[in-house]
Amino acid sequence: MTKHIEVEPEVEFEDEFVTGLKKVFEEMIVFNQVLGLKITSLKPTQVRGRIDMKRDLIGHFSFNRIHGGVISAGLDAMGGLAVMAAIGARHMDETPIQRLHRFGKLGTIDLRIDYLRPGIGEYFELRAEVMRLGSRVASTRMEFLGADGKLLSTGSGAYIVS
Repeated sequence: MTKHIEVEPEVEFEDEFVTGLKKVFEEMIVFNQVLGLKITSLKPTQVRGRIDMKRDLIGHFSFNRIHGGVISAGLDAMGGLAVMAAIGARHMDETPIQRLHRFGKLGTIDLRIDYLRPGIGEYFELRAEVMRLGSRVASTRMEFLGADGKLLSTGSGAYIVS
C-alpha cells in the first residue's frame, strides 16, 4: 500500500495519543475485543493490526476457516482506525486529548469487501490507509493477509467524519 493523503511523512504521534487511541480501539470498542483485534502499528499514513485465530472465529468447521464476518468487521474497524490516525495527524497543533475527542461522530457510510482466498492460519494481519480525508467524508483501502503474507481479502470504505 502507498501513501495517498497529504500528511507530512515525518509526523510522529506522541505516546499519549497512541496510548489513548489504543485504549479506545482495543478496550472501549468492546466488539474489537471479541475479534481479538490488536493494533500493531499506528502511523499517520497507515495502520496495521492483528487477529489471532481462535475457536470463536471459525466460520467453516471442516477447514478451521475464519468467518467472513470477522474479516469484514476487522477491515471495517481498521478503516475507521486509519481515519482516526489521519484526523490525528491533520490536527497536530492540538493536544493529544483534544484530538482523541474528534472521533465522536466517526461512522461507516459504505463498506465493500472482496474475499479472494480462504482465511486459514494461526493469525492474520490487517492493514488500512486513507485514500482521501475530506472535511465530511474519508475514503479508505484495507487488506486482510494470512500469516504467510498472502492477500486473502481486500476492502474499501467510506466514513463520515463530521
